[in-house]
Amino acid sequence: QGQLVESGGGSVQAGGSLRLSCVSSGYRYSRACMGWFRQAPGKEREWVALIYFGGVTTYYHDTVKGRFTVSQDNNKKTVYLQMNNLNSDDTALYYCAAKPGWYCSNSYSARDFDYWGQGTQVTVSS
Repeated sequence: QGQLVESGGGSVQAGGSLRLSCVSSGYRYSRACMGWFRQAPGKEREWVALIYFGGVTTYYHDTVKGRFTVSQDNNKKTVYLQMNNLNSDDTALYYCAAKPGWYCSNSYSARDFDYWGQGTQVTVSS
């Protein structure tokens, strides 16, 4: 059974930065589409960044392009989300998710992912 554990959330002022981490275990980590999702109160859960470990493929939601960077460390089975120039619209509960398989697609939604972390809160004050 796959497990994901996120860390790194917190409170920051607008313009600040945070780095989220997600450690994976329990499935074939090397071939999985890993996603960072977020969910703000009253809104649907949306992906903000996707990365595929079988190759070098990344996708970013338009709202975070140029500010967020997703990366991986296969040795540590860890995915990172570096978030820069944060604004109040980035305030949300951030989740790490995994979909074992052979590719990643920016057409995926939350229901396509099999494993989820517990979430880490990011709060940006203006």
